[in-house]
Amino acid sequence: MRIVFMGTPEFAVPALEKLVSGGYEIAAVYTQPDRAAGRGRVLEEPPVKKAALRLGLQVLQPENLKSPETKIQLVDLKPDAIVVAAFGQILPPLVLSVPPFGCINIHPSLLPKYRGVAPVPAAILNGDEFTGVSIMLLDKGVDTGPVLSIVKVPILPEDTGGLLLEKLSHVGAQLLLDMLPKWFKKEIQPQQQNNSLASYTKMITKEAGEIDWKLPAVDIWRRVRAYQPWPGCYTHWQGKQLKILEAVPLVGFAADTPGFVVAVKQGGAGFGVRCGDGVLGVIKVQIEGKKAITAEEFVRGRQKIIGAVLGSQ
Repeated sequence: MRIVFMGTPEFAVPALEKLVSGGYEIAAVYTQPDRAAGRGRVLEEPPVKKAALRLGLQVLQPENLKSPETKIQLVDLKPDAIVVAAFGQILPPLVLSVPPFGCINIHPSLLPKYRGVAPVPAAILNGDEFTGVSIMLLDKGVDTGPVLSIVKVPILPEDTGGLLLEKLSHVGAQLLLDMLPKWFKKEIQPQQQNNSLASYTKMITKEAGEIDWKLPAVDIWRRVRAYQPWPGCYTHWQGKQLKILEAVPLVGFAADTPGFVVAVKQGGAGFGVRCGDGVLGVIKVQIEGKKAITAEEFVRGRQKIIGAVLGSQ
């Protein structure tokens, strides 16, 4: 079977590699154009492009898929299916209509829950015990198409947004490889989603990472995990940004003066911060302009933080 693959970030790489190792003919790989990144604004190739070139595959990087030329190009490639994983563009009807076995998308949530662009952080933020991967057919909606296969994955207390997404990328790649032969043999009956149970996630902004110490410690702990590695969770102390890289919610502390720093040594924490409910034990931090260190090391070098009140300055 001939497959056109569409994907851009690291999440999509395992699926592409599984398709190649599984013996599928990859007619072409579509990915986003190279973008300027870093302080030097140097053009950087997307992870999928790097993987495709390493695998000796044809790479195409159109700005969008809406032109008639795109459909002509896709028709010429003669794909039996288009496999999509975090491509970064909504596929227009002219693309959806090309492959006889449809456009198959790998989505990191248990659809219809958490449609949209940020399903992994949403699952951590809401304190879910499980998330998963859904293999679905794309239609003109946003993650509204029928589901072909689905698998549950537990969310562990140590899972961050980045770690969980990486885990789901490998689960999704294997699920795709297991599902495709059955789909091509017409042994799978697509299951329509229950739209009444749907929820949508939105793009996360950098501002979402600023900590509101009036929230419960458990909620802030989830944010620290969900927003790792981006945008990260941060507060301010002495006019500088202080990133909270790792933390743990502590119980048995009075909730008084949110943002007040207390001396605690519990659960691996080097210090604690009073929240709207409970105390957040801080394990690892990074002050603006310095490298990341443990909270215990931070306190040894900056003892004045004990008794300070963290927040916007």
